[in-house]
Amino acid sequence: MSNSWESSLVMIVMVTLLAVISPGPDFAVIVRNGLRYGRKLGLATAFGIACGVIVHTTYTLLGLSYILSSYSWVLESVRYAGAAYLIWLGVSAFRPQNASLAQNCDTEESVNITHWAAFRNGFLCNALNPKTMMFFVALFTQVVAPDTPQYAQMGVAIFISLAHLIWFSFIVVALTDERSVTLVNKWKYSFEKVVGVCLVGLGAKLVFDA
Repeated sequence: MSNSWESSLVMIVMVTLLAVISPGPDFAVIVRNGLRYGRKLGLATAFGIACGVIVHTTYTLLGLSYILSSYSWVLESVRYAGAAYLIWLGVSAFRPQNASLAQNCDTEESVNITHWAAFRNGFLCNALNPKTMMFFVALFTQVVAPDTPQYAQMGVAIFISLAHLIWFSFIVVALTDERSVTLVNKWKYSFEKVVGVCLVGLGAKLVFDA
């Protein structure tokens, strides 16, 4: 492995970790689902986010990122679809839910949502985020060189996806840990509304961003 590739690898790790932990739509949706639906469905959401990352890395490695950077209407279409989805998720935080959920942050029998639906929340939130798209386009065109071995590029893609999965799974586990359940439940519904407003705001920002 060349020194230049080693330097690129360090840069990729640093940039990825900073991007993952930065608050954004993924963070908002994982907090929403973790608080609203409990640990198992929160983890399903985290897995969905990680799979959304795989979509971005796949088209970037296949060279389809050229289309995103050359044809603005494609990115614009994704931008509006992603904005609409975030706003829908935000508004849903204000819908009433089963009061028995307040008794146990990991109770899921009383939740009218499937693991697939929770997975889909995370997947679509990430896959339809145009800023995430541009992040991968920039990362793989500026940091990963064209002559980088294919196995190394695949390794980078897997690392980025796992970084998302581990971080957001940690957030879910922290929110639903027994020691924090009492505190979480005390402010749960108010916090959900705050997260809902943030999701709507993020969606609106996507619409009005130039």
